[in-house]
Amino acid sequence: MSSTETPQTGSTQTDGTRPQGPDTTPGTALVVGASGITGTALVEQLTREGWDVLALSRRASSSEGVTGIAADLTSAESLRTALADAKPTHVFFAAWQRRDTEAENIAVNGAMVRDLLAALDHAPVRHVSLVTGLKHYLGPFEAYGKGDMPDTPFHEDEERLPYPNFYYAQEDELFAAAERQGFTWSVHRSHTVIGFAVGNAMNMGLTLAVQAALSTRLGRPFTFPGSETQWNSLVDVTDAGVLAEQMIWAATDPAGADEAFNITNGDVFRWRWLWPRLAAHLGVDAALVEGFEGEPRPLEQQMAGLEQEWRDLVAEYDLVEPELSRVASWWHTDGDLGRDIEVVTDMGKARDAGFTRYRRTEQAFVDLFERYRAARLIP
Repeated sequence: MSSTETPQTGSTQTDGTRPQGPDTTPGTALVVGASGITGTALVEQLTREGWDVLALSRRASSSEGVTGIAADLTSAESLRTALADAKPTHVFFAAWQRRDTEAENIAVNGAMVRDLLAALDHAPVRHVSLVTGLKHYLGPFEAYGKGDMPDTPFHEDEERLPYPNFYYAQEDELFAAAERQGFTWSVHRSHTVIGFAVGNAMNMGLTLAVQAALSTRLGRPFTFPGSETQWNSLVDVTDAGVLAEQMIWAATDPAGADEAFNITNGDVFRWRWLWPRLAAHLGVDAALVEGFEGEPRPLEQQMAGLEQEWRDLVAEYDLVEPELSRVASWWHTDGDLGRDIEVVTDMGKARDAGFTRYRRTEQAFVDLFERYRAARLIP
């Protein structure tokens, strides 16, 4: 398949037929990347719905209804060994690793999908869901937002961009395995995902909460770090719970089979409206709240050298994570908020197919902050 082709919908089961009617009986779900933001939400939602859950991550963690599996996603041998006895009916792939170049990203992340699915060639897999994102439309890290891009809002039927992209490599490995092994698939293109996780490299919700805590402690302005375009343009984000629900819906409803879907909360906002509201929810004095003024002010610069201040704050409030690098991903939030282009997606395809879940973004942030407080990760 060329880099600009998209797969034909309608892949079949091994007997040549497609599923007839919703697959509503919970099966055995394998969640790949179970400790991340999306993986955590998937494990929680699947267990609520009564699935047996296999949770694959580098360090296995088991709980009621959840069997942890430890494996190195970059090692085909490790995956073969770890999954030798696994019999999942549904796979939810929510993992990736960043490398220095897009060529390395393609090699590593494409191989993870290929090797994981090859290690399950003995299993009764019926559907595989893959999380990607809006770099499908915006381009990879090395060509992000450059050249011709589709108009916003982004639609799933846009042609692939003429740049190497590890999302495309992951999709192609998924399509090839589906044809070879006889399962249906779905791809879920999320925007910025907010949800509960610690030590995650892309965690805007916790990052902004940590910024607010440090700003309040030091009496510094709570400053929007991004671009004028992001401050003023319409934007959307994806709550991890909504993403998990869409993935499970697509895995169990024929309308979701062999399709790619955008997934956001379903509302849009402007950061100039949301920023002061988030500050209030985080207890920041209104006098300390600053929006865009003249040029971007990245968090990597604003918050540099505050590791000891964070440790002191953790000790004062009896919090549980003293390492600033495990609770704040300045670079990722800078990247999302620093874009000089409007980024908003169309949810019409999923709505037409029957997925109508909606989440108000401000409330999603509020609920997330409360959860982080309850876990003693922020004051």
